[in-house]
Amino acid sequence: MSTAEVTDTRFSLSQADIPSAWFNVAPHLSSPLDPPLHPATREPVGPADLAPLFAEELIGQEMSADPWIDIPGEVLDVLRLWRPTPLVRARRLEAALGTTARIYFKDESVSPAGSHKPNSAVPQAFYNAREGIKRLATETGAGQWGTALSFACAQYDLECAVYMVRRSFEQKPYRKVIMETWGGTVVPSPIDDPDNAGSLGAAISDAVRDAVGRDDTHYALGSVLNHVLLHQTVIGLEAQQQLAMAGETRPDVVIAPCGGGSNLGGIALPFLPDPAVRLLAAEPASCPTLTQGTYEYDFGDTAGLTPMMNMYTLGADFMPPGIHAGGLRYHGDSPIVSKLVHEGRMEAVAHRQRAVFEANVLFARVEGKLPAPEAGHGIASVIAEAKDATAKGEDRVILFNYCGHGLLDLAAYQEYLAGDLAEEP
Repeated sequence: MSTAEVTDTRFSLSQADIPSAWFNVAPHLSSPLDPPLHPATREPVGPADLAPLFAEELIGQEMSADPWIDIPGEVLDVLRLWRPTPLVRARRLEAALGTTARIYFKDESVSPAGSHKPNSAVPQAFYNAREGIKRLATETGAGQWGTALSFACAQYDLECAVYMVRRSFEQKPYRKVIMETWGGTVVPSPIDDPDNAGSLGAAISDAVRDAVGRDDTHYALGSVLNHVLLHQTVIGLEAQQQLAMAGETRPDVVIAPCGGGSNLGGIALPFLPDPAVRLLAAEPASCPTLTQGTYEYDFGDTAGLTPMMNMYTLGADFMPPGIHAGGLRYHGDSPIVSKLVHEGRMEAVAHRQRAVFEANVLFARVEGKLPAPEAGHGIASVIAEAKDATAKGEDRVILFNYCGHGLLDLAAYQEYLAGDLAEEP
């Protein structure tokens, strides 16, 4: 009986190989980040200014220049529920495209919440619980972050209050159900304007007002801030080990969608020290922060309650169209990501909504996975990169972050398949 040759498509690590420390990109930047400014005084904020909102350890991580920050054992215990995540060679997508490129994706959809978001939700909940905080308040766009934080709070017996952008609250009703299943409470935002479709900036304002109004409550942010991107670097650190298992020296380009920067930073930042690796951010054309925004200090929320950060921004009062990629509808971006784009170390491209769903449907039909609308922005960029490699006759290695599944986004697919999906902008 002969055994057919097996071609590997999945590269898996053992649980002993989960990174034990987060990679801090700060020492690898060309210069220190510009400091956040107090919203009232416009002076640089210090730890005391952030203490009403964040756990002490998270404030320290936000400002740390240490190259590595140890992951607590109690956090690793929870991460082991799904980490390490697989690295997958997308051979069927390669065949469908007829490309000379080799395409790999990190499958973050296998987490309990179905996305990369628990990588930061778990440590944030842990540090707050250790400080005696009983409740966390947060915002969520498409619902992935609110889902992840609800799950994380359940692990540490914390209450979780989620302010969900009203447009997504109406588009994705089952997100509310899963958050409530894990004990979260979910309300549409903005809470004082029921006719407003909402934005992440407005939802942040609602969550911050909640947090500062209660002594037992802190605020948790799912993207943008340094400590969030820090926690997400487990993705890229695992991918480095797995690419070596696949026989690759390095990727030629690392791609991820970008709204605030969490999953992009998570997979891309560990590769930053290698100048041979290109880094590419993919965003929606209807919320083109990196490709059309201005690089300046701005508020992270609509009401001007948060510290001002130097970042690419469309303006804190920008109201994005109601595209289905709710997690990418944010007016600003991570200061780290913004600095890298501003200095030319990271590239950025924008995609229109129908092109994103066209890419998603192709990926689903050949690779068998239904991507979240957010993930499709990365996939559209992967397809463009693969076609470019073929045109130039290059065996380019493409790595992208499959940041979440679309099983709770079926209404969006229904619109696309029926030909009713709006083209925006």
